[in-house]
Amino acid sequence: MKIKFLGTGAAEGWPAIFCGCDACKRAEKFGGKNIRTRTSCLIDDIYMIDFPPDTYMHKLIYNIDLSKLKYVIITHSHSDHFYAYDFEMRLEGFAYIEDDSPLNLYGNEKTKELFDYALGHLDMEGVVDYNIVKAFSPLKIGDALVTPLPADHSKGEDCFIYVIQIDGSTLLYGHDSGYFPEESWESLVQYEFDGVILDCTFGTEDLRSGHMGLPANIDIKNRLLKSNAASIDTKFIITHFSHNIGLMHHEIEEIAKAHGFIAAYDGFEIEI
Repeated sequence: MKIKFLGTGAAEGWPAIFCGCDACKRAEKFGGKNIRTRTSCLIDDIYMIDFPPDTYMHKLIYNIDLSKLKYVIITHSHSDHFYAYDFEMRLEGFAYIEDDSPLNLYGNEKTKELFDYALGHLDMEGVVDYNIVKAFSPLKIGDALVTPLPADHSKGEDCFIYVIQIDGSTLLYGHDSGYFPEESWESLVQYEFDGVILDCTFGTEDLRSGHMGLPANIDIKNRLLKSNAASIDTKFIITHFSHNIGLMHHEIEEIAKAHGFIAAYDGFEIEI
């Protein structure tokens, strides 16, 4: 399973869109891995996790052919994870796509409401099809088996983390979320994960509700290891960083490495 991190920042981006704080000024000064766009991942070139408003820029920067994108899996409806209006650009006239099969979206009912609000006046059938997912109900999506599990995030909707299994590799896509609900743990301990991606919005702070910091990440890692759902070979990756943590990438990277984590950055690629 090949994973490319297109964006690794929280909702405001980093430098944050309207911010003049020291962390944003330092990121502007140092550039490179310190510039973080809104979070999403591309898996094996045809699966995308979340569709932020920065997707068009991701296409340009990384030379991604989005005409080949087949499936978009949405964690929740927040605007940094789902920007529905851009899907209009898949209609004929805006896009000419050799494969005329629809782009399939998968997400909760709240995200479907936003999709309908943005595009309900258009005939999107057969162009972009929306599929509602339910917690604990595995879905066959292309060659992947995808299982949504409850996240600890927004109380106004069913937010999901996802277990994604492709060709013998198993990935936990674990954000946006605080420390996982116990009902999700009951399922998580049954897997053997090759890769685990975790929310580290708050950096080194010990926060566990809605989002996480590294102390909660460490506890999740240890619990997975103790239950044999992870091993010394499992790759643990942290992402979704906010400028509020105040640390540049090399600083986050050093702290993360000491605890056996990889700190992701925009454009980071890894195979699991």
